[in-house]
Amino acid sequence: MAAAYPPLAEREIKNTICLFDVDGTLTPARLSASPEILDLLSRLRQKVAIGFVGGSDLVKQQEQLGSSEVNVTSLFDFCFSENGLTAYRQGEPLPSNSFIQWIGEDQYKELVRFILHYVADLDLPVKRGTFVEFRNGMINVSPIGRNASTQERHDYERYDKEHGVRKAFVERLRERFGHLGLTFSIGGQISFDVFPKGWDKTYCLKHLENEGMKPGGVQYTTIHFFGDKTFEGGNDYEIYADSRTIGHSVTGPQDTIDELKKLFDL
Repeated sequence: MAAAYPPLAEREIKNTICLFDVDGTLTPARLSASPEILDLLSRLRQKVAIGFVGGSDLVKQQEQLGSSEVNVTSLFDFCFSENGLTAYRQGEPLPSNSFIQWIGEDQYKELVRFILHYVADLDLPVKRGTFVEFRNGMINVSPIGRNASTQERHDYERYDKEHGVRKAFVERLRERFGHLGLTFSIGGQISFDVFPKGWDKTYCLKHLENEGMKPGGVQYTTIHFFGDKTFEGGNDYEIYADSRTIGHSVTGPQDTIDELKKLFDL
C-alpha cells in the first residue's frame, strides 16, 4: 500500500507531518475508525506525511485502525505506539526503549503493590479486571479495570468526572513516588498512564528529529498534532503545548475530519 503514495521527500506539502492521537481523535474511545476518516487520511497522505502517536500498544492500534487484511503500519508513514517507545517508519521498526529496564524490578514491584492496595480499597459502583497493564514503555492503571464493557466505560467516565477518582489517585501516587521521576497522565475514559518524565507523547518527536538527520531523510519543520486530551494533566497536553508542534484540540473524530478538511483543502 505504501507504493500508492509519493515518497516522503516528494509529498505535495514538503517538510510537514500530521500526527494524531488515536482514542477520541481518530476513533471513538476503544472503538474502530470509520471508513470516512480512513479515506480522509489516505487523501491527506498524498499531500503530507502522517503518523499516529498513542499510549496503547500496537496490538490495540491494529484493532482500532487496521483490519484482518490491512496492517496498521501500512496506513501511516510513522506509527508511534506507547508514545513512540515502539515505533515504525513506513513499516520498518525504529529503536525502542523499556520502562522496566529504566525503573528496575524492585522499584517496579513497590509501585505495583501500592497501586493494587489502593485499588482494593476503592469503593466504586463496579470493578472488573486488569487494573494494572504492563506495556513496554509504561504501565496503565485503571481503577475500574480494563475489562469493563463499553457501557461500563461510559458510566465510569461520568462517575469519574463527578467524583475525581483518577485525579485523587494520581495525586496520591505523586506524593508517594515523586522521587522516582515519573509522570502520571490521565487519558481515555477509565485509566491513566505512568511513565518516566519525558516519555510522554513528545518522545515520538525524537524519531522525527532523527529522520531529519539521516541521509536523504526529511526534516519536518511543520508538525501538526491533533488530540482530544489537550488540557493540563491530559495525555495529549505535553505534545500539544510543545514549541515544536502546532497543536489542534479536537472533540472527536468528526471534529478531526472537519479540521483536516479546512486546513488541507480535502
